[in-house]
Amino acid sequence: MSPQLRALSVHLLTATGAVFAMLALLAAVEAKWDLMFVWLVVAFAVDGIDGPLARHYNVRRYAPEFDGVLLDLIIDYLTYVFIPAFALFKSGLMAGWTGWVAIIVITFASAMYFADTRMKTKDNSFAGFPGCWNMLVLVIFALEPSHWVCLALVTALAASMFVPLKFIHPVRTERWRKLSLPMAIAWTFFAGWAAWVDFHPQSWAHWGLVVTSVYLLVVGMVQQLIPARKRS
Repeated sequence: MSPQLRALSVHLLTATGAVFAMLALLAAVEAKWDLMFVWLVVAFAVDGIDGPLARHYNVRRYAPEFDGVLLDLIIDYLTYVFIPAFALFKSGLMAGWTGWVAIIVITFASAMYFADTRMKTKDNSFAGFPGCWNMLVLVIFALEPSHWVCLALVTALAASMFVPLKFIHPVRTERWRKLSLPMAIAWTFFAGWAAWVDFHPQSWAHWGLVVTSVYLLVVGMVQQLIPARKRS
């Protein structure tokens, strides 16, 4: 296979995320939340592997006619933001006006964040919460907290998108990657498991989701508090 064809194949893999987004949306319209999250987890997994493949096969050199960054952002907005916000609203987990506030805040703040050229830090982490609402909403479906707790979480994370807090990229942030990457893989596993059993309250997947979610949420801020050792 030529380098050009390999590079193009990576773009095609990324584009499958749009198909998974449509399948997730169709499931959400029919309130099949477990199936919706299964497709979103599949899209999340694809998003986790297409970046390393793109760098490995040098898509910028061998397939420059397609903008992989733009393609990735379009699909991420659908799978990370738009569909999860729709599910949070239509599921009834946020009652009355709180649901309206949530979908407006999530979609508006995320649109601005995704267009912000300062969203990446020098170590390939994110400056501010990177709009991973699919992860939050899945945990909300699993744990079913009160709508006031949901509103507090949405408000706090939306505000954190525009403050100098660091959130890691499990694949690209080199510091502590040997722990962060397995945590992200474990989150994907527990998320798929929780959705597969239709968020059964007795499932051990819920505990796995809580542990891995807390780690991925706070580890970047912990890194800010603990200076990295200078290499000799």
